[in-house]
Amino acid sequence: MAGAGEKKGKKDDNGIGTAIDFVLSNARLVLGVGGAAMLGIATLAVKRMYDRAISAPATPSRSSQSGKRSWEEPNWLGSSTRLLNKDMKTTVSRSLQTLPTEPSAFESCDESLRPKPPSRKSHGDLKKTRLRLSLQEKLFVYYKKHVAIPPGEQSCAKQAAVDICAELRNFIHNKFPDMPLKDMHLSGSLYDDLQVVRADHIQLMVPLSVEMNLWSCVPGEETILNLPGFCLLRRENLEYFPRGTSYWDRCVVGGYLCPRTVVATFEKVVAGSINWPAIGSMLGYVIRPVVPSESLILEVQYEEERKLFIDFLPLVALGERAAVAKSHRLPRYVNMWRLSQRGAETAALIGRDHQDSGFRCLCLKILKAICRYNPPLAHLTASHLTNILLHMCEMELDWSQGALADRFLQAIKETVSYLEKGELPSALDPKVNLFSELTAEEVDEMGYFLYCSISEPELLLRTGE
Repeated sequence: MAGAGEKKGKKDDNGIGTAIDFVLSNARLVLGVGGAAMLGIATLAVKRMYDRAISAPATPSRSSQSGKRSWEEPNWLGSSTRLLNKDMKTTVSRSLQTLPTEPSAFESCDESLRPKPPSRKSHGDLKKTRLRLSLQEKLFVYYKKHVAIPPGEQSCAKQAAVDICAELRNFIHNKFPDMPLKDMHLSGSLYDDLQVVRADHIQLMVPLSVEMNLWSCVPGEETILNLPGFCLLRRENLEYFPRGTSYWDRCVVGGYLCPRTVVATFEKVVAGSINWPAIGSMLGYVIRPVVPSESLILEVQYEEERKLFIDFLPLVALGERAAVAKSHRLPRYVNMWRLSQRGAETAALIGRDHQDSGFRCLCLKILKAICRYNPPLAHLTASHLTNILLHMCEMELDWSQGALADRFLQAIKETVSYLEKGELPSALDPKVNLFSELTAEEVDEMGYFLYCSISEPELLLRTGE
Protein backbone atom coordinates (compact mmCIF):
# COMPACT_ATOMS: atom_id res chain seq x y z
CA MET A 1 0.00 0.00 0.00
CA ALA A 2 2.84 2.31 0.77
CA GLY A 3 4.28 1.68 -2.66
CA ALA A 4 0.92 2.40 -4.26
CA GLY A 5 0.69 5.64 -2.30
CA GLU A 6 4.12 6.74 -3.41
CA LYS A 7 3.30 5.97 -7.04
CA LYS A 8 0.05 7.84 -6.74
CA GLY A 9 1.78 10.84 -5.20
CA LYS A 10 4.34 10.98 -7.94
CA LYS A 11 1.66 10.71 -10.55
CA ASP A 12 -0.47 13.42 -8.99
CA ASP A 13 2.31 16.04 -8.87
CA ASN A 14 3.11 15.52 -12.57
CA GLY A 15 6.87 15.11 -11.80
CA ILE A 16 7.24 18.50 -10.04
CA GLY A 17 8.68 16.86 -6.90
CA THR A 18 11.21 14.98 -9.00
CA ALA A 19 12.26 18.18 -10.74
CA ILE A 20 12.69 19.99 -7.42
CA ASP A 21 14.75 17.13 -6.01
CA PHE A 22 16.97 17.26 -9.10
CA VAL A 23 17.46 21.00 -8.76
CA LEU A 24 18.37 20.67 -5.07
CA SER A 25 20.81 17.84 -5.69
CA ASN A 26 22.64 19.83 -8.35
CA ALA A 27 22.36 23.33 -6.85
CA ARG A 28 25.66 23.06 -5.05
CA LEU A 29 27.47 22.30 -8.27
CA VAL A 30 25.81 25.19 -10.06
CA LEU A 31 25.48 27.87 -7.40
CA GLY A 32 28.10 26.96 -4.85
CA VAL A 33 27.62 26.32 -1.15
CA GLY A 34 26.07 29.66 -0.22
CA GLY A 35 23.70 29.80 -3.19
CA ALA A 36 22.61 26.18 -2.73
CA ALA A 37 21.82 26.78 0.93
CA MET A 38 19.48 29.71 0.24
CA LEU A 39 17.80 28.02 -2.73
CA GLY A 40 17.37 24.79 -0.77
CA ILE A 41 15.66 26.46 2.18
CA ALA A 42 13.20 28.38 0.01
CA THR A 43 12.45 25.49 -2.31
CA LEU A 44 11.97 22.96 0.50
CA ALA A 45 9.43 25.21 2.18
CA VAL A 46 7.44 25.56 -1.04
CA LYS A 47 7.65 21.84 -1.75
CA ARG A 48 6.27 20.97 1.70
CA MET A 49 3.37 23.40 1.36
CA TYR A 50 2.68 22.10 -2.13
CA ASP A 51 2.71 18.46 -0.95
CA ARG A 52 0.43 19.39 1.95
CA ALA A 53 -2.00 21.05 -0.43
CA ILE A 54 -2.28 18.19 -2.92
CA SER A 55 -2.42 15.50 -0.26
CA ALA A 56 -5.35 17.07 1.67
CA PRO A 57 -8.75 15.30 1.12
CA ALA A 58 -11.24 17.14 -1.00
CA THR A 59 -14.15 18.74 0.90
CA PRO A 60 -17.35 20.26 -0.39
CA SER A 61 -16.36 23.69 0.74
CA ARG A 62 -12.95 23.41 -0.85
CA SER A 63 -14.32 22.00 -4.15
CA SER A 64 -17.02 24.58 -4.34
CA GLN A 65 -14.60 27.50 -4.25
CA SER A 66 -14.44 28.81 -7.82
CA GLY A 67 -14.69 25.26 -9.13
CA LYS A 68 -10.98 24.55 -8.49
CA ARG A 69 -9.65 21.06 -8.03
CA SER A 70 -7.83 20.13 -4.85
CA TRP A 71 -4.41 19.76 -6.60
CA GLU A 72 -4.51 23.33 -7.86
CA GLU A 73 -2.56 25.82 -5.80
CA PRO A 74 -4.52 27.91 -3.29
CA ASN A 75 -5.01 31.59 -3.98
CA TRP A 76 -2.92 32.65 -0.97
CA LEU A 77 0.02 30.57 -2.26
CA GLY A 78 -0.27 31.03 -5.97
CA SER A 79 1.34 34.43 -6.48
CA SER A 80 4.34 33.82 -4.22
CA THR A 81 4.92 30.33 -5.63
CA ARG A 82 4.86 31.55 -9.22
CA LEU A 83 7.21 34.36 -8.32
CA LEU A 84 9.59 32.01 -6.55
CA ASN A 85 9.55 29.49 -9.37
CA LYS A 86 10.23 32.23 -11.88
CA ASP A 87 13.19 33.45 -9.86
CA MET A 88 14.47 29.91 -9.48
CA LYS A 89 14.31 29.31 -13.21
CA THR A 90 16.03 32.59 -13.91
CA THR A 91 18.77 31.87 -11.39
CA VAL A 92 19.41 28.33 -12.62
CA SER A 93 19.36 29.41 -16.25
CA ARG A 94 21.77 32.25 -15.55
CA SER A 95 24.04 29.98 -13.48
CA LEU A 96 24.26 27.39 -16.24
CA GLN A 97 25.36 30.10 -18.67
CA THR A 98 28.10 31.51 -16.45
CA LEU A 99 31.10 30.18 -14.57
CA PRO A 100 30.51 29.46 -10.86
CA THR A 101 33.35 31.86 -9.97
CA GLU A 102 31.66 34.83 -11.61
CA PRO A 103 29.75 37.19 -9.25
CA SER A 104 26.66 37.01 -11.49
CA ALA A 105 26.16 33.37 -10.51
CA PHE A 106 25.13 34.49 -7.03
CA GLU A 107 22.76 37.34 -7.84
CA SER A 108 19.76 35.57 -6.20
CA CYS A 109 21.65 34.94 -2.95
CA ASP A 110 21.74 37.16 0.06
CA GLU A 111 24.78 39.47 0.07
CA SER A 112 25.76 38.49 3.61
CA LEU A 113 25.72 34.73 2.90
CA ARG A 114 26.96 34.24 -0.64
CA PRO A 115 30.72 33.79 -1.11
CA LYS A 116 32.52 36.54 -3.00
CA PRO A 117 35.18 34.99 -5.21
CA PRO A 118 38.22 37.20 -5.85
CA SER A 119 38.31 39.04 -9.12
CA ARG A 120 41.14 38.70 -11.60
CA LYS A 121 42.70 41.88 -10.26
CA SER A 122 42.61 40.67 -6.65
CA HIS A 123 44.04 37.32 -7.76
CA GLY A 124 46.94 39.21 -9.33
CA ASP A 125 47.41 41.36 -6.24
CA LEU A 126 47.41 38.28 -4.02
CA LYS A 127 49.98 36.60 -6.23
CA LYS A 128 52.17 39.71 -6.15
CA THR A 129 51.85 39.87 -2.38
CA ARG A 130 52.92 36.25 -2.01
CA LEU A 131 55.83 36.86 -4.39
CA ARG A 132 56.84 40.00 -2.53
CA LEU A 133 56.71 38.30 0.86
CA SER A 134 58.67 35.37 -0.46
CA LEU A 135 61.30 37.66 -1.96
CA GLN A 136 61.38 39.69 1.25
CA GLU A 137 62.26 36.59 3.25
CA LYS A 138 64.87 35.50 0.73
CA LEU A 139 66.51 38.93 0.79
CA PHE A 140 66.98 38.81 4.55
CA VAL A 141 68.30 35.25 4.40
CA TYR A 142 70.67 36.25 1.61
CA TYR A 143 71.86 39.24 3.61
CA LYS A 144 72.61 37.22 6.74
CA LYS A 145 74.24 34.35 4.88
CA HIS A 146 76.15 36.02 2.04
CA VAL A 147 76.31 39.80 2.58
CA ALA A 148 76.90 40.71 6.21
CA ILE A 149 80.46 40.58 7.55
CA PRO A 150 81.01 39.27 11.10
CA PRO A 151 81.94 42.12 13.47
CA GLY A 152 85.09 40.29 14.56
CA GLU A 153 86.39 40.14 11.00
CA GLN A 154 85.70 43.84 10.48
CA SER A 155 87.49 44.75 13.70
CA CYS A 156 90.60 42.73 12.82
CA ALA A 157 90.76 44.24 9.31
CA LYS A 158 90.43 47.79 10.66
CA GLN A 159 93.16 47.17 13.23
CA ALA A 160 95.54 45.85 10.57
CA ALA A 161 94.90 48.94 8.44
CA VAL A 162 95.48 51.27 11.40
CA ASP A 163 98.78 49.56 12.29
CA ILE A 164 100.12 49.77 8.73
CA CYS A 165 98.95 53.37 8.30
CA ALA A 166 100.87 54.38 11.44
CA GLU A 167 104.05 52.67 10.26
CA LEU A 168 103.81 54.21 6.81
CA ARG A 169 103.18 57.68 8.22
CA ASN A 170 106.21 57.45 10.50
CA PHE A 171 108.44 56.14 7.72
CA ILE A 172 107.57 58.91 5.24
CA HIS A 173 107.87 61.59 7.90
CA ASN A 174 111.34 60.38 8.92
CA LYS A 175 112.66 59.43 5.45
CA PHE A 176 111.19 62.34 3.47
CA PRO A 177 110.70 65.23 5.91
CA ASP A 178 110.46 67.77 3.08
CA MET A 179 107.51 66.04 1.41
CA PRO A 180 104.50 68.33 2.12
CA LEU A 181 101.69 66.06 3.27
CA LYS A 182 98.70 66.48 5.50
CA ASP A 183 97.56 63.77 7.92
CA MET A 184 96.96 60.44 6.25
CA HIS A 185 93.70 58.75 7.17
CA LEU A 186 91.70 55.63 6.37
CA SER A 187 88.51 55.74 4.37
CA GLY A 188 86.16 53.48 2.45
CA SER A 189 83.16 51.25 2.91
CA LEU A 190 84.81 49.25 5.69
CA TYR A 191 84.74 52.30 7.95
CA ASP A 192 81.19 53.23 6.94
CA ASP A 193 79.89 49.71 7.65
CA LEU A 194 78.91 49.38 4.00
CA GLN A 195 81.39 46.71 2.96
CA VAL A 196 79.97 43.33 1.97
CA VAL A 197 80.96 39.66 1.71
CA ARG A 198 84.48 40.05 3.18
CA ALA A 199 86.43 42.79 4.98
CA ASP A 200 89.13 42.78 2.34
CA HIS A 201 89.70 46.34 1.09
CA ILE A 202 90.18 49.83 2.44
CA GLN A 203 91.58 53.14 1.22
CA LEU A 204 94.51 55.00 2.74
CA MET A 205 94.03 58.66 1.83
CA VAL A 206 97.25 60.66 1.42
CA PRO A 207 96.45 64.41 1.17
CA LEU A 208 99.02 66.51 -0.65
CA SER A 209 99.76 69.95 0.72
CA VAL A 210 99.77 72.31 -2.28
CA GLU A 211 100.32 76.06 -2.45
CA MET A 212 97.06 77.80 -3.21
CA ASN A 213 98.77 80.53 -5.25
CA LEU A 214 100.65 78.01 -7.41
CA TRP A 215 97.87 75.62 -8.34
CA SER A 216 94.33 76.01 -9.64
CA CYS A 217 91.54 73.61 -10.41
CA VAL A 218 90.08 73.59 -13.92
CA PRO A 219 86.75 71.68 -14.05
CA GLY A 220 86.65 69.01 -16.74
CA GLU A 221 83.64 70.53 -18.52
CA GLU A 222 85.61 73.74 -19.03
CA THR A 223 88.45 72.00 -20.84
CA ILE A 224 88.71 70.86 -24.44
CA LEU A 225 88.16 67.32 -23.16
CA ASN A 226 84.71 68.28 -21.80
CA LEU A 227 84.62 65.68 -19.04
CA PRO A 228 82.41 66.57 -16.03
CA GLY A 229 83.37 64.81 -12.83
CA PHE A 230 87.09 65.25 -13.49
CA CYS A 231 89.44 68.20 -13.33
CA LEU A 232 92.93 69.42 -14.20
CA LEU A 233 95.33 70.87 -11.62
CA ARG A 234 97.17 73.60 -13.48
CA ARG A 235 100.49 75.11 -12.42
CA GLU A 236 100.10 78.90 -12.09
CA ASN A 237 102.35 82.00 -11.77
CA LEU A 238 105.38 80.46 -13.42
CA GLU A 239 106.71 83.94 -14.24
CA TYR A 240 106.96 84.76 -10.56
CA PHE A 241 107.44 81.28 -9.10
CA PRO A 242 109.42 79.18 -11.60
CA ARG A 243 109.38 75.39 -11.67
CA GLY A 244 111.05 73.94 -8.61
CA THR A 245 109.39 76.40 -6.27
CA SER A 246 106.82 73.77 -5.32
CA TYR A 247 107.79 70.26 -4.23
CA TRP A 248 105.13 68.85 -6.58
CA ASP A 249 106.62 70.52 -9.67
CA ARG A 250 108.48 67.23 -10.22
CA CYS A 251 105.11 65.63 -11.05
CA VAL A 252 104.04 68.22 -13.66
CA VAL A 253 103.35 67.02 -17.21
CA GLY A 254 102.44 69.62 -19.85
CA GLY A 255 101.79 72.31 -17.26
CA TYR A 256 99.45 70.14 -15.17
CA LEU A 257 99.95 68.00 -12.08
CA CYS A 258 99.76 64.43 -13.39
CA PRO A 259 98.04 61.92 -11.08
CA ARG A 260 99.92 58.94 -12.50
CA THR A 261 103.25 60.67 -11.91
CA VAL A 262 102.25 61.41 -8.32
CA VAL A 263 101.35 57.74 -7.78
CA ALA A 264 104.67 56.70 -9.35
CA THR A 265 106.51 58.97 -6.88
CA PHE A 266 104.83 57.31 -3.91
CA GLU A 267 105.40 53.89 -5.43
CA LYS A 268 109.16 54.45 -5.30
CA VAL A 269 108.80 55.33 -1.63
CA VAL A 270 106.32 52.70 -0.53
CA ALA A 271 107.36 49.78 -2.71
CA GLY A 272 111.06 50.50 -3.14
CA SER A 273 112.22 52.02 0.15
CA ILE A 274 110.25 50.36 2.93
CA ASN A 275 111.30 46.98 4.32
CA TRP A 276 107.82 45.50 4.46
CA PRO A 277 108.91 41.96 5.46
CA ALA A 278 110.54 43.38 8.61
CA ILE A 279 107.56 45.61 9.43
CA GLY A 280 105.15 42.77 8.78
CA SER A 281 107.11 40.44 11.02
CA MET A 282 107.02 43.03 13.80
CA LEU A 283 103.25 43.55 13.42
CA GLY A 284 102.40 39.91 12.88
CA TYR A 285 101.30 40.36 9.24
CA VAL A 286 102.60 39.45 5.82
CA ILE A 287 102.77 42.68 3.77
CA ARG A 288 103.77 43.08 0.13
CA PRO A 289 103.00 45.58 -2.66
CA VAL A 290 100.74 44.35 -5.44
CA VAL A 291 102.52 44.37 -8.81
CA PRO A 292 101.77 45.12 -11.54
CA SER A 293 99.06 47.62 -10.71
CA GLU A 294 97.85 50.95 -12.10
CA SER A 295 97.55 52.22 -8.53
CA LEU A 296 99.58 51.59 -5.41
CA ILE A 297 98.10 48.69 -3.46
CA LEU A 298 99.41 46.83 -0.42
CA GLU A 299 98.34 43.25 0.20
CA VAL A 300 98.14 42.33 3.88
CA GLN A 301 97.66 38.76 5.07
CA TYR A 302 96.41 38.46 8.63
CA GLU A 303 94.82 35.75 10.72
CA GLU A 304 95.62 32.70 8.62
CA GLU A 305 93.95 33.04 5.19
CA ARG A 306 92.36 36.46 5.53
CA LYS A 307 93.66 39.19 3.22
CA LEU A 308 93.23 42.94 3.20
CA PHE A 309 94.07 45.19 0.25
CA ILE A 310 95.02 48.77 1.11
CA ASP A 311 94.63 51.22 -1.77
CA PHE A 312 97.18 54.02 -1.39
CA LEU A 313 95.32 57.05 -2.78
CA PRO A 314 96.88 60.55 -3.06
CA LEU A 315 94.40 63.42 -3.07
CA VAL A 316 94.23 67.19 -3.29
CA ALA A 317 91.62 68.99 -1.19
CA LEU A 318 89.57 71.52 -3.16
CA GLY A 319 87.30 73.23 -0.68
CA GLU A 320 84.58 70.76 0.34
CA ARG A 321 85.47 68.26 -2.38
CA ALA A 322 88.56 66.24 -3.10
CA ALA A 323 90.36 65.35 -6.32
CA VAL A 324 91.91 61.87 -6.08
CA ALA A 325 94.71 60.39 -8.16
CA LYS A 326 92.53 57.76 -9.76
CA SER A 327 92.76 58.14 -13.50
CA HIS A 328 90.05 57.77 -16.07
CA ARG A 329 89.93 54.38 -17.81
CA LEU A 330 90.75 55.93 -21.20
CA PRO A 331 94.42 56.89 -21.75
CA ARG A 332 93.64 60.29 -23.30
CA TYR A 333 92.49 61.53 -19.89
CA VAL A 334 95.72 60.58 -18.15
CA ASN A 335 96.32 64.06 -16.72
CA MET A 336 92.85 64.41 -15.18
CA TRP A 337 92.07 64.01 -11.50
CA ARG A 338 88.82 62.41 -10.38
CA LEU A 339 86.48 64.57 -8.33
CA SER A 340 85.40 62.29 -5.51
CA GLN A 341 81.82 62.61 -4.27
CA ARG A 342 81.89 59.38 -2.29
CA GLY A 343 81.91 60.98 1.16
CA ALA A 344 78.96 63.26 0.39
CA GLU A 345 76.98 60.49 -1.33
CA THR A 346 77.48 58.07 1.55
CA ALA A 347 76.62 60.72 4.14
CA ALA A 348 73.41 61.57 2.25
CA LEU A 349 72.26 57.93 2.15
CA ILE A 350 73.14 57.19 5.77
CA GLY A 351 71.55 60.48 6.89
CA ARG A 352 68.22 59.57 5.28
CA ASP A 353 68.23 56.20 7.03
CA HIS A 354 68.87 57.88 10.36
CA GLN A 355 65.92 60.21 9.82
CA ASP A 356 63.31 57.50 9.28
CA SER A 357 65.04 54.29 10.44
CA GLY A 358 65.04 53.18 6.81
CA PHE A 359 66.69 50.27 5.01
CA ARG A 360 68.45 52.14 2.21
CA CYS A 361 71.91 51.08 3.30
CA LEU A 362 70.77 47.48 3.71
CA CYS A 363 69.39 47.56 0.17
CA LEU A 364 72.69 49.04 -1.06
CA LYS A 365 74.69 46.27 0.59
CA ILE A 366 72.53 43.56 -0.97
CA LEU A 367 72.94 45.15 -4.41
CA LYS A 368 76.71 45.45 -3.92
CA ALA A 369 76.96 41.78 -2.98
CA ILE A 370 74.93 40.76 -6.03
CA CYS A 371 77.30 42.73 -8.28
CA ARG A 372 80.26 41.10 -6.59
CA TYR A 373 78.94 37.57 -6.99
CA ASN A 374 77.80 38.04 -10.60
CA PRO A 375 80.72 38.71 -13.00
CA PRO A 376 78.49 40.36 -15.66
CA LEU A 377 77.75 43.12 -13.12
CA ALA A 378 81.37 43.70 -12.08
CA HIS A 379 81.46 47.19 -13.61
CA LEU A 380 78.55 48.44 -11.47
CA THR A 381 80.37 50.21 -8.65
CA ALA A 382 79.25 51.26 -5.19
CA SER A 383 79.06 54.83 -6.49
CA HIS A 384 76.66 53.80 -9.26
CA LEU A 385 74.39 51.93 -6.87
CA THR A 386 74.47 54.67 -4.22
CA ASN A 387 73.42 57.30 -6.75
CA ILE A 388 70.60 55.11 -8.09
CA LEU A 389 69.23 54.78 -4.56
CA LEU A 390 69.61 58.50 -3.94
CA HIS A 391 67.56 59.18 -7.09
CA MET A 392 64.92 56.74 -5.83
CA CYS A 393 64.79 58.60 -2.50
CA GLU A 394 63.39 61.57 -4.39
CA MET A 395 60.51 59.42 -5.68
CA GLU A 396 59.83 56.99 -2.83
CA LEU A 397 59.15 57.83 0.80
CA ASP A 398 58.57 54.33 2.16
CA TRP A 399 61.94 52.75 3.03
CA SER A 400 60.69 50.67 5.91
CA GLN A 401 61.65 47.06 6.50
CA GLY A 402 58.39 45.83 5.00
CA ALA A 403 59.10 47.68 1.75
CA LEU A 404 62.56 46.19 1.20
CA ALA A 405 61.45 43.77 -1.52
CA ASP A 406 59.58 46.53 -3.38
CA ARG A 407 62.54 48.91 -3.23
CA PHE A 408 64.92 46.12 -4.28
CA LEU A 409 62.87 45.31 -7.37
CA GLN A 410 62.50 48.99 -8.14
CA ALA A 411 66.28 49.48 -7.89
CA ILE A 412 66.81 46.68 -10.43
CA LYS A 413 64.30 48.26 -12.82
CA GLU A 414 65.80 51.74 -12.36
CA THR A 415 69.28 50.38 -13.05
CA VAL A 416 68.05 48.74 -16.26
CA SER A 417 66.45 52.05 -17.27
CA TYR A 418 69.68 53.99 -16.72
CA LEU A 419 71.70 51.36 -18.60
CA GLU A 420 69.22 51.53 -21.46
CA LYS A 421 69.83 55.27 -21.70
CA GLY A 422 73.58 54.81 -21.23
CA GLU A 423 73.54 57.65 -18.71
CA LEU A 424 73.42 57.87 -14.92
CA PRO A 425 73.42 61.48 -13.66
CA SER A 426 75.14 62.06 -10.34
CA ALA A 427 72.60 62.75 -7.60
CA LEU A 428 74.80 65.58 -6.29
CA ASP A 429 76.01 66.96 -9.63
CA PRO A 430 73.55 66.14 -12.46
CA LYS A 431 75.90 67.22 -15.23
CA VAL A 432 78.18 64.28 -14.36
CA ASN A 433 77.40 61.02 -16.19
CA LEU A 434 78.62 58.23 -13.95
CA PHE A 435 78.49 55.77 -16.87
CA SER A 436 80.96 57.81 -18.93
CA GLU A 437 83.79 55.30 -18.37
CA LEU A 438 81.79 52.25 -19.43
CA THR A 439 82.00 50.87 -22.95
CA ALA A 440 78.88 50.19 -25.00
CA GLU A 441 79.49 46.44 -24.72
CA GLU A 442 79.71 46.61 -20.92
CA VAL A 443 76.50 48.63 -20.71
CA ASP A 444 74.66 46.19 -22.99
CA GLU A 445 75.87 43.15 -21.08
CA MET A 446 74.84 44.51 -17.68
CA GLY A 447 71.52 45.80 -19.00
CA TYR A 448 70.61 42.48 -20.59
CA PHE A 449 71.65 40.50 -17.52
CA LEU A 450 69.52 42.62 -15.17
CA TYR A 451 66.59 42.80 -17.60
CA CYS A 452 66.41 39.00 -17.69
CA SER A 453 66.35 38.89 -13.89
CA ILE A 454 63.37 41.23 -13.42
CA SER A 455 60.82 38.43 -13.84
CA GLU A 456 62.82 36.10 -11.55
CA PRO A 457 64.83 38.27 -9.14
CA GLU A 458 65.59 35.23 -6.97
CA LEU A 459 68.10 34.15 -9.60
CA LEU A 460 70.32 37.05 -8.54
CA LEU A 461 70.37 35.65 -5.01
CA ARG A 462 71.29 32.09 -5.89
CA THR A 463 74.76 32.99 -7.08
CA GLY A 464 75.99 33.47 -3.54
CA GLU A 465 75.13 29.92 -2.52
